Amino acid sequence: MYKQGRSLVAVMAASVMLTLTACGGTTDHQSAAASEAESISATSDNSLNSTSTEESNKDVTDASSESSSSEQEGDEDNVPALRDCVEQKMGCRIGCAITGKEPWDIPLWNLVTTHFNAVTLGNELKPDSLFGYSNGKCPGTQEAELNGETITVPVLNFENPEKILNKFVKWNEVHPDREIKVRGHVLVWHSQTPEWFFHQDYDKTKPYVSKEEMDKRQEWYIREVLTHFTGEDSPYKDLFYGWDVVNEAVSDATGTYRTDNENPNEDLSNDTHGNNSSWWHVYQSEEFIINAFKYANKYAPADLELYYNDYNECIAKKREGIVALLKEVKEQEGEPGTGTRITAMGMQGHYGVDSPSYTEVETSAKAYGDVVGNIQITEWDLSSSDDYDGSPEAKEKEYEKMRKTYNLQYYALQSVQNSGVNVTGITFWGTVDKYSWLQHRSTVGGGSNKEKAQCPLLFDDLYKPKPAFWVFAETN
Repeated sequence: MYKQGRSLVAVMAASVMLTLTACGGTTDHQSAAASEAESISATSDNSLNSTSTEESNKDVTDASSESSSSEQEGDEDNVPALRDCVEQKMGCRIGCAITGKEPWDIPLWNLVTTHFNAVTLGNELKPDSLFGYSNGKCPGTQEAELNGETITVPVLNFENPEKILNKFVKWNEVHPDREIKVRGHVLVWHSQTPEWFFHQDYDKTKPYVSKEEMDKRQEWYIREVLTHFTGEDSPYKDLFYGWDVVNEAVSDATGTYRTDNENPNEDLSNDTHGNNSSWWHVYQSEEFIINAFKYANKYAPADLELYYNDYNECIAKKREGIVALLKEVKEQEGEPGTGTRITAMGMQGHYGVDSPSYTEVETSAKAYGDVVGNIQITEWDLSSSDDYDGSPEAKEKEYEKMRKTYNLQYYALQSVQNSGVNVTGITFWGTVDKYSWLQHRSTVGGGSNKEKAQCPLLFDDLYKPKPAFWVFAETN
């Protein structure tokens, strides 16, 4: 879906970069992709989050010893910490996605706490998780006050994210000089939001509610989530640096707003959706997007960054639609309670090993930066070549392709930053290849077919750095 090709300047620049030294010492190591981890079904999401209370209570009581173990391994392998290297070169955060039981995988936890200063919870802060994965039926209702009115709302359940967030709170307490911050993901999204949320009495067999009623539900939901995690009385109030307010609201097919008929074969009566938007079905316009940024501005702390996030963002037609969305949100900026606020555009970065090109990444980032000033890569990974079969012989070749592609795309970000657009964050969608969402079947956004071999990240299945790792360890 991406056009191929690299500019001569980019290729020459990439060649120069390969000769540079790595942070902490020298080394001789030198897609139209998909939506995101939403591809995993609600059932598998739920199983990922079945971590026991006993596991949660372990947390990082041994955080110091885990850290020491990680540092010793790094010394033995002469592996620099990416967080230091990227800070030195780009001056921005570097993060990874973490989800399910991954935080209790000690070698993985050591990678996260050694190399990253930011994380995104892959599934736990999405609407289906906060409704307890009760996708087929509302988990129960209660009354709440909103703007002086009593309304009926569904019961929220914060247990899934808190298991993981508690680990990071404790880590930060023990390591104040190596803090890890969290990106909230995501408030408003057509996928992984239960269908019943849009219907009368929270029953999907009944008619859809009016726009006015949906406004109340949206404001209540955004208020509750932001207040719970970032409010003054929240134990997590110092943990979050930003939040994805709206996710994937632009259509791949048309380059305009995503509608309720993106996939005619996907029934709106399904418990959740991969392509069609019930938000659009209720509003028949982008009004809900503007409202979401207004409500987020109303309830978020002033220093909490607010984002729009989307994939296939380097395809020209979709880029035009995203730019139009960003302009609409930006034009209505104002004080909390009346206006919107947007801090950055989140370019998901679900790319392929053969595309997008240096030029396409650079052009897209500049286009978004021209509107909102700041851009981030939020879910970076590379899907494999069509002929990659996972064999040892093919793996060595594929790793080298990945290194070259990451190198060109990283150089594009540096070029963008040098042009005056702020690159304020880089996040990879996972850490080790075996846990990547691309290892699971996905029909969302043209994801993985599961049978296809993948090796999209910076660390292999043995938790060791791959050649692509050293691209981001460069500091000169």
